[in-house]
Amino acid sequence: MGKSRLTILLLCREAAAFAEVVSKHPEPALYGVTDGKAVGTFLEHKLRAHLDARYTFAPCNSASGVDFPDLHVDMKVTAITQPQSSCPFKSARQKIFGLGYSLLVFVYDKKDDRKKRAAVLKILHTVFVEERRTADFTMTRLIHQHLEAGCNAEDLIGLMHDKNLPVEDIEAKSIAKELLKKPCEQGYLTISNALQWRLQYARVIEEAGKADGILKLR
Repeated sequence: MGKSRLTILLLCREAAAFAEVVSKHPEPALYGVTDGKAVGTFLEHKLRAHLDARYTFAPCNSASGVDFPDLHVDMKVTAITQPQSSCPFKSARQKIFGLGYSLLVFVYDKKDDRKKRAAVLKILHTVFVEERRTADFTMTRLIHQHLEAGCNAEDLIGLMHDKNLPVEDIEAKSIAKELLKKPCEQGYLTISNALQWRLQYARVIEEAGKADGILKLR
């Protein structure tokens, strides 16, 4: 029997089941590991192997930095102590209009079992953030407030400069005109300016299952 094609619905269902299994089985390979990136890479490979046994899907695209390019979904793994991760910087527009893809976020708490010499990796939160909700919370909220108050393009450009959005004047004018025609969606990430975006997930965890487009999978 051939494999089924992986869909977002199936990915979400399998992610929840995967998180439950991982949380119950100690992992010797992660014993003593303190590097969050190493934990994330381990889980990413383990999930892909889990999915590959059942479904067909496109391989990870290193150029785009997205784990599931055919689904426009990227996987993020982060510790509950500081739920955040890095993300490739493409354009300042991402902070207003979203990253351009959805996020599958696993938030874990890791403890080492000395007797078993294995790590207990409890997945506390498994959240799916739809693409339309991946913009910056504060930036999009302020834009909505300005638009509701009847702002013009100059007001929006001033807001972008006040919030230190890394954007040139010509692009800022283009974004302002676009927003006046069609407002952006409300985002729920906290996106910090850097050479790479820093994505913070505290609000996503809080709003999972409550806000439209923020799905609590487990």
